[in-house]
Amino acid sequence: MSSHGTARRAEAAQPGTATGEAARAIVVEVRRRGRRRTYAVTGALALVVLAAFTAALTLGEFHLPLTEVIRSLTGPLFGKASWESDFFVFDVRLPRVLTAMLAGAAFGLSGALFQSLIRNPLASPDVIGITSGASAAAVVCVLVLGLGGLAVSFGALVGALVTATLIYVLAWRSGVSGYRLVLVGIGIAAVLSSLISYLMTTARIVDAQRALEWLTGNLDGRTWLHAGTLALCLAPLLPATAVLARPLAALQFGDDTATGLGVRVTSRRLALLTVAVALAAVATAAAGPVPFVALVGAPVARGLLRGRGPALTAAALVGAVLMPVSDFVGRHLFAATELPVGVVTGAVGAPYLLFMLARTNRSGRGG
Repeated sequence: MSSHGTARRAEAAQPGTATGEAARAIVVEVRRRGRRRTYAVTGALALVVLAAFTAALTLGEFHLPLTEVIRSLTGPLFGKASWESDFFVFDVRLPRVLTAMLAGAAFGLSGALFQSLIRNPLASPDVIGITSGASAAAVVCVLVLGLGGLAVSFGALVGALVTATLIYVLAWRSGVSGYRLVLVGIGIAAVLSSLISYLMTTARIVDAQRALEWLTGNLDGRTWLHAGTLALCLAPLLPATAVLARPLAALQFGDDTATGLGVRVTSRRLALLTVAVALAAVATAAAGPVPFVALVGAPVARGLLRGRGPALTAAALVGAVLMPVSDFVGRHLFAATELPVGVVTGAVGAPYLLFMLARTNRSGRGG
């Protein structure tokens, strides 16, 4: 018997070989298309971020030509810019734009982490009480302690972290359930909102107005100190997110599946929640409790990617677009009145939240 005949019979004795190769080829092609779409969406969002950055620096009451902005940003490389251009770029607009983009990216990334870990599209730091903790702490700093400036931002950071710890402890029952975490967070947020209302109604009008400006989410008066501090805080948080988020796709399939794949579910979830809380806390400390950016960023990113994975990078880029664009609209939509960025994001995010609630209930995932 020839060796060729033996090989043919051995190949024929393996059922499904051709089918298995075809299935494997389909999987490889689907993954390749997914990567191409991810790269395309990420690149497009990065270009939109660049466009928003350029528009925020050039447009305004004092219009700056793009060439002047480039000269201011690059120094003598492309020619010396006028002192007016340098003043408006470096002292007025650039710190505000950078604060908006960095805070928006942090909010978007934080919301994507919360929604992926809890497996609920309605989970975000402003819904489950994290930003309420920051707001309550900031109001206490302003109205009770008489503080201002960066002291209020630091108080908001501490308040967000303490509130997140309290929510996690109260939601712990031999583990943390997503719905329990959301419900406990909503309850804590209601208590903190009552505290804020009490302090606002018993304070002097001038002090209450100062607190209200912070509570709405406002980028007015942001300086290099705000932008630099936020960038310094994000420098370790972003790499930590990239490292810790590797098993996030497995965690989305449930604890049993993730455990079967070798993921230490409890410790990894706690680490990711800590990073998500820290991202929301530093963004809130820099820009105030800007509503709905964290809630909207991840669903928009997943829609652009057609539901491929947690979409962390895309969610951060969506937030980095939404914040400066909303700030720009608030400053220029009404010529005589400048609206805080939180008013604009609230006007956009509230209808979106109602839409998400209706769609979640129709799909039977409303809990």
